[in-house]
Amino acid sequence: MSGFLLAIDQGTTGSTAVVLSASDATVVAKANREFQQHFPNPGWVEHDLDQIWASVEGAIGDALAQGDFDPKDCRGIGITNQRETTVVWERTTGNPIHRAIVWQDRRTADICAKLRADGHEPTFRSRTGLLFDPYFSGTKVKWILDRVEGSRARGAELCIGTIDSWLVYKLSGGVAHVTDATNASRTLLYDIVKGAWGDVLCSVLDVPTEMLPEVRSCAEVYAETKGLSVLPDGIPIAGMAGDQQAALFGQTCFEAGDAKCTYGTGAFLLTNVGDEFRAPPEGLLTTIAWRLGDTTTYAFEGSSFIAGAAVQWLRDGLGLIASASEVETHAGKVDSAGEVVFVPALTGLGAPHWDPHARGLIVGLGRDTTVAHLCRATLDGIALQIVDLIGAMERGGGEKLTRLRVDGGAAANDLLMQIQADLLDVPVDRPTNVETTALGAAYLAGLGAGVFPDTDAIKAAHAVERSFEPAMESEARAKRLQRWNDAIRRARSDA
Repeated sequence: MSGFLLAIDQGTTGSTAVVLSASDATVVAKANREFQQHFPNPGWVEHDLDQIWASVEGAIGDALAQGDFDPKDCRGIGITNQRETTVVWERTTGNPIHRAIVWQDRRTADICAKLRADGHEPTFRSRTGLLFDPYFSGTKVKWILDRVEGSRARGAELCIGTIDSWLVYKLSGGVAHVTDATNASRTLLYDIVKGAWGDVLCSVLDVPTEMLPEVRSCAEVYAETKGLSVLPDGIPIAGMAGDQQAALFGQTCFEAGDAKCTYGTGAFLLTNVGDEFRAPPEGLLTTIAWRLGDTTTYAFEGSSFIAGAAVQWLRDGLGLIASASEVETHAGKVDSAGEVVFVPALTGLGAPHWDPHARGLIVGLGRDTTVAHLCRATLDGIALQIVDLIGAMERGGGEKLTRLRVDGGAAANDLLMQIQADLLDVPVDRPTNVETTALGAAYLAGLGAGVFPDTDAIKAAHAVERSFEPAMESEARAKRLQRWNDAIRRARSDA
């Protein structure tokens, strides 16, 4: 093997290290380390940065140990990450001033409501493509700085960042404080039209700009490794993108109109809309898909906060299944969920509804309802959230979807993918490698380090493992959608 690329996929519940051949981008080793979730109050979710870093180092060590890899043969490192999770740390020591606040955390709902009431949302919507929701980083930063006394006065002594920034800082031995355009675009602080931190945006949220990282493209050398136990000094850190943008890149969605959905803890739909900023459709977001050189590619995005986490809830919360894989077995015992509808709004409703106070809802229960019906309704609920997102994109001027590319852990569920094809009434393509988030990070690192000459070389490596063709009758689809819409109305906080 003529060297290898290392992708670090730092996710919500664990960190994955993937080793790919530099010659053909095939995966040759992979390892994952989970870490603890912290829930100090209802609706609050935090991560301990020392635990995250330990999981990253452990995953890298485990992956390299799976083969006869010489760490010095690493041609470049790519990073992808849980995007909106927010960190503030001391520049000289690396010590955080507060635990990381996770993207799922809802503690800033009241801050968002006040900002909206004060009339700021149109400005932020037009400059960031986002809206006021606890999901995004800006209000999390404000919350931390409001509560850690004296933090704003420290200025450049402190670093603000998302997890990508933290990882580059750690990998470089504290040398670099950078982020990429995709992660910056999720903060509410970055003007994605001008391509710079927004003075007005930062002023409204009272965030000192001197604490913010330098924003770079998604494929270039940001820094080199220094002082690590698992890798030698001097390896280029050369690619970076938020997890959903990395998956879009890993799915080779390089043309306007190409769309992918990643099914992980949540489900995230992105559609490439080209290199001109487009105002976000109602209930959706415009975000930066990637920046290569001086060219920025944009995407429409819609996110549902609960996808695979709904299956975990059946297992851990209700004890209905012993393992996540059992949901497909049980759901396959019935032809449909019957009258049962499950709205998995366990942490509020994401796009296109944006109701942080909505709660999960199961309707249509009867004496004949079984575990199989509940499992089938769970898979329906995951897929129906994506139907809502596609509908909003098409109503907002996006191109009509002709096929959907899928990835993420839950994309391995054949029944879920068939349900998704049936409810969307379009083919669903699953790639040979469903871990396209890590793949995208590796592709970007390969571009940044000069391993790949261009995106055409990347596209040639992409392969579809299976296509799921829609097979549901239109009448049955219409009934299922009607029941879903009725249940959504009941789940909303204003119902």
